[in-house]
Amino acid sequence: MIIDVHTHAPRFRDRVPPELVAATANTKWSPHGIRPTVYTWAEYDAAMTPVDRAICFNIAQAPPPARQITESYLGPAAQVNDETAAFVRAHPDKYIGFLSVHPDDPAAIEEIERGTGDLGLRGIKLGLNYQNVDPLSENAFRIYAYAEAHRLPMLFHQGTSPVQFADLDYAHPRHMDRIATALPELRVIMAHIGHPYYLDTICVVRKHPHVYTDISGAVLRPWGFYQAMCAAMEWGVLDKLLFASDFPASTPAETLRLLHAVNDAAPGPKALRIPKEAIEAIVHRDSLPLLGLD
Repeated sequence: MIIDVHTHAPRFRDRVPPELVAATANTKWSPHGIRPTVYTWAEYDAAMTPVDRAICFNIAQAPPPARQITESYLGPAAQVNDETAAFVRAHPDKYIGFLSVHPDDPAAIEEIERGTGDLGLRGIKLGLNYQNVDPLSENAFRIYAYAEAHRLPMLFHQGTSPVQFADLDYAHPRHMDRIATALPELRVIMAHIGHPYYLDTICVVRKHPHVYTDISGAVLRPWGFYQAMCAAMEWGVLDKLLFASDFPASTPAETLRLLHAVNDAAPGPKALRIPKEAIEAIVHRDSLPLLGLD
């Protein structure tokens, strides 16, 4: 069993407008070349061939000004969550959908209720640096507390971003320590091993029983990933690492290849090596029960 806990759901059922492909191609997400950021259901499904299950989602944008909010307002998360839910409903045995909300949206809790009720989505994804939200703000804690009370796992973008206006501090892994201390039953995935703040992430997941981290994206930079894996081994938290690709930034196949090649970055014959059995444990870890999704 291979479970990818971090992928971005497709937003186009059959065809992506060619002009949108060119406009959204991104050269900064990966050192290995341009990655498309829009794709069809079939393209996503083909990329997921190596895995048995995958969690998918997208990220809700900021709400409009208060003066534009009417009584029937659903919020900007509705379209994103509807798209994720439609895709997951077409592949219920393989994909698990997470919803997204913007914490400052006045309809955030109502959208979580709609997403988990009407749409059947099973967790929450936040990218607070992209959403320009302080992770320790009152509005953010309102979302966390609801998630803990209703046993909804949460996945947070953690670490750096090439997006100029994405606040690095809002995605720094140290903040997760305060969140997990206040809400100890909240199930959390800290994405990307918090790269490049690997040690901060490792310190947090070591402290908190229900906080995990995924390897997505981190594998794309072999030297940093090797150091992160060595630190995780030294601190005894390799069992808190979950397999993930961050598709489309990487694919499951590429992530598997780079994970198995982690020791290629070792600086010499006496350098630490990550045991093969530890690597295989990450690949085949059953993440779903850990997140309350079994």
